[in-house]
Amino acid sequence: MATAAASVGREQQLTVVDHLQELRTRLIVSLAVIAVAFGLCMWQNQRLLDIVNAPLAHQTQKQVRAGQGPLGSTYSVQQNARTVAVQLQGVIAALARPGSGISPETRRTLAGAAPELSGAIKHLSAPPAGDRPVTLGIGEPFTTTVGVAFIFAMILALPVVLYEIYAFLLPALSPQQRRATTPLMLAIPFLFVMGVVFGYLVVLPAAVRFFQNFNSGQFNVLVQASQYYHFAAITMLAMGLVFQVPVGVLAATRAGVVSTEQLRRNRRYAIAACGAVAALLPGDAITLVLETVPLYLLFEFSVLLARLLDRRDARRATAGQARPGGG
Repeated sequence: MATAAASVGREQQLTVVDHLQELRTRLIVSLAVIAVAFGLCMWQNQRLLDIVNAPLAHQTQKQVRAGQGPLGSTYSVQQNARTVAVQLQGVIAALARPGSGISPETRRTLAGAAPELSGAIKHLSAPPAGDRPVTLGIGEPFTTTVGVAFIFAMILALPVVLYEIYAFLLPALSPQQRRATTPLMLAIPFLFVMGVVFGYLVVLPAAVRFFQNFNSGQFNVLVQASQYYHFAAITMLAMGLVFQVPVGVLAATRAGVVSTEQLRRNRRYAIAACGAVAALLPGDAITLVLETVPLYLLFEFSVLLARLLDRRDARRATAGQARPGGG
């Protein structure tokens, strides 16, 4: 077990049992980290649900205020009742004044009704409901909360899980391969988190706006919680994977599949590919541009980074040949 817990060197020869022990240890570490992250996310599940609900709440509130759907109809009735209550409050205030011509007994009755009327107006002035998705099953709130907590737990635990995978495969790599793969492994979780954040801030609100408004006049739109969270998770995870473009480009150039010069000469295909990916995502023309530009910038950044690495390798090769006995 001592070998499994520590980093294994390339020069060490391990038996099958040693490899299985190391794999078991790294699996236990990964599962433990996921369990801790899951416990933390379950503890803060209400905050997580508020975060995921925010894009839906913003769009739903706009529809409800516009009187669309069953919630919008209810809100319209609420606003009409509030208007009547405010007008009635003004009438009571006018009648309760001295010299209004009504009897003192009637004035006292009106004065007693004024506090209740003010409370009703305050209640009717509450913001519209509908900022949260609905649940249809008795166990759906629980299962949905667990699902959202697990997704966030996997995102939080991703760097550690990737490190354990990389550390397990590390002994099989040569020093040159280690130098090439280590930056890629470090970039994967960083780019994944960037993609998830981009998906949450840009893609998900655009998608919700598009689907909530599409032919909405023909339907009473109520968003089910499990379907919405599944859609939000798929959208953000997909953007996290799309943001792995620099890793893919660097891997391809380091493996010799494609050169940086070829990538630079074929930029137009990269622009078309980024536009195609953005077009597959729901949204309007403005959203299309907002989604295409970051994807293309990722491509350009990866090409620039690959070119810098090629120059570094060329300098090292030249320095190696310049040493005595190097050529």
